[in-house]
Order: sequence, then structure tokens, then C-alpha cells
Amino acid sequence: MDLSSKVTELKYESAHEELHYINRSGWLRAAVLGANDGIVSVSSLVVGVAAADPDPSSVLIAGFAGLAAGAMSMAAGEYVSVSSQSDIETADIARERQALIDTPEAEQRELASIFESRGLSPSTAALVARELTEKDALGAHVREELGLSEVHAANPLQAALASGLTFSVAAALPVIAAALAPSGHLIATVVVTTLIALAGLGALGAHAGAAPKLPATLRVLFWGVAAMAITFGVGHFFGVKV
Repeated sequence: MDLSSKVTELKYESAHEELHYINRSGWLRAAVLGANDGIVSVSSLVVGVAAADPDPSSVLIAGFAGLAAGAMSMAAGEYVSVSSQSDIETADIARERQALIDTPEAEQRELASIFESRGLSPSTAALVARELTEKDALGAHVREELGLSEVHAANPLQAALASGLTFSVAAALPVIAAALAPSGHLIATVVVTTLIALAGLGALGAHAGAAPKLPATLRVLFWGVAAMAITFGVGHFFGVKV
């Protein structure tokens, strides 16, 4: 192999693309949040109502009502929350665009100072800032000064759909478990189903983000058990008929 071939091979090896999962963080966060809330809130509601009034029809009505209300609440909440974040990002970008028009030299020095703070020498930082400014000044400031990128850009509709859909699917599990539970074993059936679903959710979410599975699984199990225990205690203590 001649020298030019070796150089070409090294260039391609050094420029290989690594597999990263940070680009999944937006929708994955909303999806995991929606599914976890769907399982925990509806199963807790079902357990609490069953502890107060074991009549299956009352439990199922409460479960379906919780599913419908929760799905809409999660979708609307995610949309409003992420829209607010998107509005802030848009306003910050507009201010940066205007600053580049009004004080371009100061903005370039600010960009250079950012690179200096990351370890570059003053001369190298100034060179990098100048070249990035010549190529795409606004894009450079949005990335380096504001810390924004396409990966982290807020997407309200995506977050709302992911959260609302996963809530509905996950919340259906305890409702189905309650509907199919043997007579006298409704609470036990819902609790077992919920724990299995939560364990699977924790492991699946960690796998999708290439994170350790055990901590994620234990985390969702702990809070799921805590929520069901509290609502069971409330329902059992008050014994309210619904």
C-alpha cells in the first residue's frame, strides 16, 4: 500500500461517525414520561377506588376516566411546556441576530472568549471565531453561546404526541387488568400487572437511550409502588363510594 493510500485510509477512519443517542432525548423523555405517568396514575387510581369500593363497574369507570383525562392532560401539558421553551429559544436567537447586526466586532470577540474558556490559546480562539463568523455567524453563536442545536431544538407537537400516545397505551394496561381480573383479586391483579409493566418500561427506556437498565428499572418500580401504596391507603381509610 503506497503512502497516499494510507493517508486516505487514516482519513476515513478518523472521520467515522459514532453512534450517539442524545438526538433521541426529546421524544424519548416525553414518551417515557407519558408511559410512566399512564401506568402509575391510572393503576393508582384503580387501586384506590377498588380499596374504597370493590364494585368492578365503579373501578372500570374510574379507570377509563383517568385514561382519557390523563392522556389529554399530558399531551396538552407537554405542548404548552415545550412551546414556551421554543418561544424562549426563538427570542434568544432573534436577539443574537440583532446583536450581530449592531455590534459584529464585539460578538466575534465574545465568540473568541468562549473558545478561550474551553482551553484554546487566544490566537487560535480568535482564528476559529473569525472563520466561523465568516461561514455562519448566527449559527456559531446559537451553538456556542446559547447552547442550542437541531438535536436539542424544542418540538412541541412531537412531545405532545409522544406523551399523549404513550400515556394512553400504558394506562390501558391496568384498566385491562382490572377488567379481566378474577373475582376478589382485582387489586392484586392490577398491582402485579403494573409492576411488570413498570419494570419493562424502565428497561426499555434505558435500552433506547443506551443507559444502564437496572437503575432505571428500580427507579420506576420504587415510585410506582409508592404511588399505589398511598392511594390504596387513602381509599381503604376513607372507604368512599364513587
